Amino acid sequence: MMTTIRSKTFDILFGLWTAVFGLLIPVLMIGHSKRIVRGISRLWVRGTLVLLDRVVGLGYVEKGRENRPDGPCIIVMNHQSTWETLASNVLFPNVAIVAKKELLRVPVFGWYLRRQPMITIDRDLGTQALRRMIDGARAAIAEGRPVLVYPEGTRKDPDEPISFRRGVEMIYAKLGVPVLPVVVNSGRFWGIAGGARRPGTITVSYLPAIAPGLSGAEMVAKASQAMEAERLRIG
Repeated sequence: MMTTIRSKTFDILFGLWTAVFGLLIPVLMIGHSKRIVRGISRLWVRGTLVLLDRVVGLGYVEKGRENRPDGPCIIVMNHQSTWETLASNVLFPNVAIVAKKELLRVPVFGWYLRRQPMITIDRDLGTQALRRMIDGARAAIAEGRPVLVYPEGTRKDPDEPISFRRGVEMIYAKLGVPVLPVVVNSGRFWGIAGGARRPGTITVSYLPAIAPGLSGAEMVAKASQAMEAERLRIG
């Protein structure tokens, strides 16, 4: 019962917190730089994470930060909940996230999302969507930004094995930068379909980076195997 009350309280406060940033949109539309908008959106995310911690009792811990490359890289992260969609903007400042275009329709969040260094894809476009994803990733890497890909393509139950869909191996082959595998267990605390958020500590594990130069298939096999082993370890 207490978990439900805390989660509902978070929903209310999160709605009010988001509404504040919605009220800022008309002001920000009058000539403010993307850098300022991105800074404000990160403030929104940080505030959301504080609310989760203080109200729900849901925090997070990062492990293996020494594995993060110094320069641009391709980040491959498993996807279990809305949490990493939000937190990735704080975990990886200036990251270019490969995301489906449907997210742009979300009120307030979608407006800020459009002004991030995002790489939006339309899955209905097939191979054309793949080409746009590669072009967007190449542009982000050229600007010194990391590129974040959810290789599973959608959120999955925390008990489902990690498996990559087509696309990330082609980005790897084309760009020649390291791949940083990242594993989260957020689905244990924030389910796929929403529901009550549960108290606890989400683990964000940064695994050893995979150097460029392998074939796409070799990279996928190496990354997915390491991520699956870590998923089982952190639960």
